[in-house]
Amino acid sequence: MVAIDGPAGAGKSTVGAEVARRLGALYFDTGVVYRTLALVASEQGIDPADAERLAGIARTLSLRVAPPSVDDGRLYDVWLDGRDVTWAIRSSEIDRLASQVSAHPSVRQALLKLQRDVARQGRVIMAGRDIGTVVMPDAPVKVWLQASLEERARRRQRELARRGLTQSLEEIRRELADRDRRDATRAVAPMRPAADAVIIETDGRSIEEVVEAVLAVVRDRCECARHGADSSGVASVATSKD
Repeated sequence: MVAIDGPAGAGKSTVGAEVARRLGALYFDTGVVYRTLALVASEQGIDPADAERLAGIARTLSLRVAPPSVDDGRLYDVWLDGRDVTWAIRSSEIDRLASQVSAHPSVRQALLKLQRDVARQGRVIMAGRDIGTVVMPDAPVKVWLQASLEERARRRQRELARRGLTQSLEEIRRELADRDRRDATRAVAPMRPAADAVIIETDGRSIEEVVEAVLAVVRDRCECARHGADSSGVASVATSKD
């Protein structure tokens, strides 16, 4: 079990998916469940402050994460009731809503078992903001990816450009700063490095360099990394109330 935490835009998804590929592990981005819940809430017109209704949806949320089926820059597919919502959950609006809905203790509790069940499936690389502190505090390998606000804003702008979307750097920077503030100050499971996490600065470093840095931590802390790996890529995982 490898826990990779950090703020939005620090590179968790890209790095986590590649580390998983090299170790023959399952990659799971826990942000997917909160973003999907936010999308459902938006489509159903549910107030992001309505913790009770959101928790009810969270308990019956059915989604599937699978290897990418389209070569458009995605690291995986996200399916909600048979509908591809991979990019729908990546909009700025859903990003904002996800931060709001994830702040509710009842919502986080409703989704905690799901995340822990995934983490215990075997060799898993799990990315999020509270994996090492809350979801899997006993993970043998904990990494915190850190990057400056400016660098993260540039990365997000490049990601949007690859999808044919345009947004000013200043607007992206403001949205990320707001997200950081909400995530770091929420009452339950605030975003912060675990006390025993290895902090890796990603500014000015290539994806390959960061991946190698994470793998070095894995080799140092986890014997399982020495048993070889396949190249199966991002594995699929089904999540539901069952």
